[in-house]
Order: sequence, then structure tokens, then C-alpha cells
Amino acid sequence: MKIVIVTPTYNEKGNIDRLIPVLENDIFPKIKNHEMAILVADDNSPDGTEEEVRRLMKKWKNIDISSGQKHGLGAAYIRGMTHAIDKMGAEVLFELDADLQHDPEKIPEFLKKIDVGDDMVIGNRYSDGGSIPKNWPFIRKVFSVVANIFVRLVFMKFSIHDWTGGYRALKKEVFLKEKEELTNYKGYIFQISFLHKAIRDGFKIGEVPFHFSDRDLGKSKIAPLGYIIEVFKFVILTRTKEILMGKFGKFLVVGGTGFVINAVVLRVLVEIFKWDAPPANLVGAALAIFSNYNLNNLWTFGENKAKDISSYFLKMLQFYATSSFGVIFIQTGTIFLGQQFIGKEYYFIYFLIGTFLLLIWNFTVYNKIIWRKKAPK
Repeated sequence: MKIVIVTPTYNEKGNIDRLIPVLENDIFPKIKNHEMAILVADDNSPDGTEEEVRRLMKKWKNIDISSGQKHGLGAAYIRGMTHAIDKMGAEVLFELDADLQHDPEKIPEFLKKIDVGDDMVIGNRYSDGGSIPKNWPFIRKVFSVVANIFVRLVFMKFSIHDWTGGYRALKKEVFLKEKEELTNYKGYIFQISFLHKAIRDGFKIGEVPFHFSDRDLGKSKIAPLGYIIEVFKFVILTRTKEILMGKFGKFLVVGGTGFVINAVVLRVLVEIFKWDAPPANLVGAALAIFSNYNLNNLWTFGENKAKDISSYFLKMLQFYATSSFGVIFIQTGTIFLGQQFIGKEYYFIYFLIGTFLLLIWNFTVYNKIIWRKKAPK
């Protein structure tokens, strides 16, 4: 395969002069089954980085450069990766910093994982032997570790250990799939958003532990506090949008419809027909379950909906069984216990509490059992 190492630069003349010879003389000769190349995505560096690259291009013919205005790390990678695919025929792309903080000796390990089926491989600084510089200031270490923990917790993707790193290898199909959406993230948030979208779209992610070295030349372009604020903003907004606009949001709308049906029937039977609350709730719940099943089947879990009459009734049977369990033991059980130990006058409060607990139960069961996504054959 054609592998292109894409390295973004801005005022990295001294570093690019060290990185390229290391790649050409020490790393590429070890890789026998791939065609290796380098693409420098330079943001019109005023220090002569482009001139230095063009000097090295005369010595090694597998080097190219893509120059453009300085709009941030993400913009440089999008420009560089597009150039690598369109002009150089790249099948696999690497993200690699020019300052040698990313250990180039690990490149063959990344490629081994690509060869066995991973779509994207990320460098891992936080587990399995990966590490960050010991001489980093304490506050920078805290920012780095806290940012990753926060992203993992909010996105609930604990198998991914390094969300913010920039040492990665990926198949061109991953970039082409996500490119349009990535144009919105020109700065360092590009790394988190790219990985998040790749996971969302089902690409297989691998990891390679490595030691992240400190810079010898130049200054880091990242402002830690501002970056942390951007991370928190991006992750919270993205996750909130996923919840409200995604499957769970649809589930809440359907559940709200069922709640109204259940609540109206409960109040009518108790207040007008003088029923006791537990049996009245069972009648209202039965009607709500029927409504919820059909709306969930057609809308919330539509990608896995029943395809024929037999699967429709099979899923309905499962739905009624699991929902009835929740209604009887969780929702109605909460009403019964509340009436027994606190008093009957607060029956509607018990109903609200039981409904909240039922909501959690139902979404878990529906998503994991009734409309679970089938594994590809």
C-alpha cells in the first residue's frame, strides 16, 4: 500500500531538518511491504520551513509539500490529507508531529495493526506502557490527563485511552468519510472530533502505546487552559446533541407520549371512576405500552425494526413481556410501596418516581435485547 506520513508545520525548520532524515534513513528501510512517502503541510512558515523541505525534496523523491494559509492544526491536516490522497495516491495516512515528540520507531507497529484490519490506529500515552514526559510542569500533566478522562467519561468510550493525541494512522476511507464534517474543526479539537466521528461510524480502532517525548526545538503551539475550555465545550455540546437528537432523544419523545396516555387513564380511573391506583395504572400502562411499541419500532429503533409480520409480533411479545415486568415490579411496585409506607394521597408522586426508574429499565432492555444491532456476518 501507499503510505503517506502527513506532518503539519509552522516555523519548524530545525525540526523538519531532523525528522525527514530519521524517517528516510532509519524507519522506511525497515518497512518492506509498503511504499512510504512524506507530505509536509506547511502553513506558510516565515522561518524558511518550506525552503528547507524543498531542499530535502531534491535528495529524496518521495517527499512533497502542501503550502497554505495558517488556519489551525485541523485545517492543515485536512489540506495535507486531501493532497496526499489526490496527488500522491495515499491509501493510508499518518498524523505525525514534526517536532519528534511522536516516536517514529513506532510507525511499523501502527502499520501492522492496519494490515490486520484496523481502520484507524491511535498512539496511546496513557496505558499499556504509554507515557508523557516526566519533566512536564504539573499543571500541564493535570490538563492532559484530565482532558482524556473527561472525554472518556462523557462519551462513555472507555476502550479508547488517548482522545487528544495526534499520533495516528488511518485508511483513506476513514478520512474521506469524515472529511466534510471535519472542516468545522480547524484547531486542536480536530483530533477529538475526528476520532469521535470514526467511532460513531463503526470504524475499527486500534492503539499503539508510545512514550510522548518533550520538544528539543521550538515552542508548542497549544495554549493549555484555552484548549481545556474548548475540549469541555466541544464534548458537552456534542454529547448533549447526541442525546437529544439521537436514539435516546427519540425514546424520550415516545416515552413522553406513553406517559401522557398512562397518566390520563390513571387520573380518569382514580378521580372519576374511583379505582384504586395500582390496578388503574396497569390499565393505563397497557395502552401506553401498545403506543410505545409501535412508535419505537417505526422511529426510535427504525434501523432494526421488524421486517415482516412474524418478527413484528415476536418483537411485540418481547416488548410486552419486558415492559410489563417493568410496569408491574418497578412502576406499580413503587406506587404500592409508597401507598403502604407513606400514604395514598401522594399516589401521583409515586407514579412519577416509578416512571423515571421504568424509563431507565426500558431503554436498556429495548436497546440491548429487542432492537439490538445484529453483528455483521
